[in-house]
Amino acid sequence: MAKHVLLVEDEPNIAEAMRYILARDGWRVSTHTDGTDAAQVIRASAPDVVVLDVMLPGRSGYDILQELRAGETTRRLPVLMLTARSQARDRELAERYGASDFLTKPFSNTEVLASVRALAGL
Repeated sequence: MAKHVLLVEDEPNIAEAMRYILARDGWRVSTHTDGTDAAQVIRASAPDVVVLDVMLPGRSGYDILQELRAGETTRRLPVLMLTARSQARDRELAERYGASDFLTKPFSNTEVLASVRALAGL
């Protein structure tokens, strides 16, 4: 059975590109676009890896990450944070809140695949 990655990204072009990259690599990919209920969707779908954008409508990826890290069932869930902002402060916040890895946009296909595979232990 294919590993499951949940992509929480509100930009359709980025979501579609990442979905294509990951699906071609054998992943089962689900997408979600709203920060408001993202933590609930993540818990309900129980993915192997989450790719989480920082800037989402309704709620930031940092807030979602903090909620995931506070939950018993999601505390150790691998989370790859994505952001268009490449300032050191963004990376520091992601690390402080418990991100498993961090990529800035634009990213390469190779970077995404390497990170997701590593987070899944492949």
